[in-house]
Amino acid sequence: MTSHPLAHIRGFIFDLDGTLVTSKLDFVYLRTQLSCPASIDILQFIAGLPNKEQVSANKIVEDYELNDAHDALWIEGAEQLIRALHHKGLPTAIVTRNSQPATELKLKHHSTLFSPILTRHDAPPKPDPSALLTIAQNWQLPPSQLAYVGDYVYDLEAAKNAGMLACLFAPTALPDFAHQADWVFSHFSEFEMAVSAG
Repeated sequence: MTSHPLAHIRGFIFDLDGTLVTSKLDFVYLRTQLSCPASIDILQFIAGLPNKEQVSANKIVEDYELNDAHDALWIEGAEQLIRALHHKGLPTAIVTRNSQPATELKLKHHSTLFSPILTRHDAPPKPDPSALLTIAQNWQLPPSQLAYVGDYVYDLEAAKNAGMLACLFAPTALPDFAHQADWVFSHFSEFEMAVSAG
């Protein structure tokens, strides 16, 4: 019998929005507010603006993120999974493209469950693997023994770029990029069962 993809994993890094907590961010709306073309990543678009326009654009994004953070809730089963990982002595961290203030607000009293928590202010945003590789170094674990868990193509690309297991959370229909994932799950109870069996 083939072992589960998570069987050899010794540490788990998670995306935040849409993976651990709910998010109502509408990126089509945000692109309209910023006059950002659909073909360009929003953060790349802002980075290419003149300094004065960058400041204004970043404020629009951060205000929008903070507004969303006030309504964020844990996705069903996510907190239970994180506590199960801790019980097994497996480290957990967060790498998010979100801002630091919005991230802190979304995690509220749960920030101690993750170490470290890296936002786009701490490292180049995904799919750049820098943040993931920094955590591997901090944990003194090879990237091949770590998993990155997210809900979007950038998460899978970041995991692949870092040499980590790419896990996709797809609670509804499978997205067209699902084939890039090493493991796909639709509910955190599946994840917890896989970890418990390991």
